[in-house]
Amino acid sequence: MNFIQWATSPWGERVPIHISWDLLWASAIAGALFLIVHAIYVGYWAKPAAEPPQDSKQAAAAARLPERVARHSFGARAFHWVMAAAMFVLLFTAFLPKVGVRFSWLTIHWIAGIVLTVSVVYHIIHASFWLDFWSIWPNSQDLTDASRRLQRALGKPAPPPRKFGKYPLENKLFHLAVFFAGLAVIFTGFFMLYRVPTPFFTRNPYLFSDMTWGVMYVLHGLAGVVFVALIMAHIYFAVRPEKLFLTKSMIFGWISREKYLEHHDPERWPLEGGAPQTGQSKAPEAAI
Repeated sequence: MNFIQWATSPWGERVPIHISWDLLWASAIAGALFLIVHAIYVGYWAKPAAEPPQDSKQAAAAARLPERVARHSFGARAFHWVMAAAMFVLLFTAFLPKVGVRFSWLTIHWIAGIVLTVSVVYHIIHASFWLDFWSIWPNSQDLTDASRRLQRALGKPAPPPRKFGKYPLENKLFHLAVFFAGLAVIFTGFFMLYRVPTPFFTRNPYLFSDMTWGVMYVLHGLAGVVFVALIMAHIYFAVRPEKLFLTKSMIFGWISREKYLEHHDPERWPLEGGAPQTGQSKAPEAAI
């Protein structure tokens, strides 16, 4: 399979012009296989974690928790849904013409790209100054617990892993993948606006060399096909029964006290006025 499409410039230079669109199908198939394998694993092999008995001190602390635990602010939820809408428009306008659906897609595509870029800039500012910026990034405790889970899954002796903080490791790794793919698609998309008529810039297809433009198109396309698999996985987990409480929290902003205690470690995600505190004075927040 030739992963990159090449062409010859007017000066006889061989330059990349885009990814091979076979990668779109490869990403979709890989995403589908992951969903199938995960569903089979959860259905037939995965075992629910044993819930340790709760002592009287833990029960008293749990009783002080509110019935609804705030998880996402309105600003965080608004960002998520605006970003999701922009991403779907970008993917549909980018890939539907490649599978035979013909329509005038270019203007819709770059407008959605502007919306995505503005929403991400808002999110960076919001997360940096109003939320706990680092709560969504993997840390050493996450890696230690992941190692313990793997060892126990393989039947090797290992200490029991702790419950998660606000975000499980898989959420953090997904966020990391979206971060890098998003940077690639936004950075390249910004400069590609110079190649189309827009109200923002004077069209200038000679801003960069043919080779530089080609590399940008390749990176833009690669990020796009990566998002196909990422979004398939995201939707799959969002509708799984055991994850629906997280999806609802992105709509309503809260999870129940029972779900908080079932899935989260109060010391790693402390709440004001309820759960045990470990040196943090405000509850962590993040927008994804």
